[in-house]
Amino acid sequence: MKKGVKIKQGVPVKKSVPMKKPVFIVSAALLLLVFVLGTLLYKSEKLDKSAKMAAQNQTFLAREHAPRLGPADAKVHIVEFLDPACETCRSFYPFVKDLMKANRDKIRLFLRYAPFHAGSDNVVRILEAARKQDKFWETLEAVLATQPRWAPNHRAEVELLWPQLGNLGLDFERIKRDMYTPEIDRVIAQDVADAKALNVTKTPEFFVNGRPLPSFGYEQLKKLVDDAVAKAY
Repeated sequence: MKKGVKIKQGVPVKKSVPMKKPVFIVSAALLLLVFVLGTLLYKSEKLDKSAKMAAQNQTFLAREHAPRLGPADAKVHIVEFLDPACETCRSFYPFVKDLMKANRDKIRLFLRYAPFHAGSDNVVRILEAARKQDKFWETLEAVLATQPRWAPNHRAEVELLWPQLGNLGLDFERIKRDMYTPEIDRVIAQDVADAKALNVTKTPEFFVNGRPLPSFGYEQLKKLVDDAVAKAY
């Protein structure tokens, strides 16, 4: 042992303890990153599924025979399945017109038929026959406005409807001939088949650019329309 060098005995040597905090922070950051990526992937898959469903729906929605209202170049299409004897259809019709006024030149409305109430298929026939006289929309408005008079207990009574259409200048004899033509038979059959394919079980039912309402209600319809307008314009 070299002289002048003293060694202290009995003093324990402290070992360095690795810090766990940085490891915890890194793990937490990785977990957060995995969560964020998973959420984004889920939302992306959900959007893709929604877009695919909307595209598939268009097969059953885009029918040339459907009555339509609004500019041909409108980028937002509302398709409504309607039963003329349906009280809710009657109450919703002004709301749809208000949405169109609020988004002027951006929305086009297509009407399809789902005559679920007893006798309402004959009212549809009258509407389509009036269309041949270029009086579809005014006839529809008169039909809806007077619905309580000709559809007691939600059952359509055609004989009670005729007097409600007297001031529209319709040729009733022609309507009674036209309403049972094979052409109108095909329109009703196609609309009923498409309604079934789209799982339409009640009226009114709405699709906006192919997307159905997530749940029924005016606010839900307005949001779907607002989202479609914002995306398209």
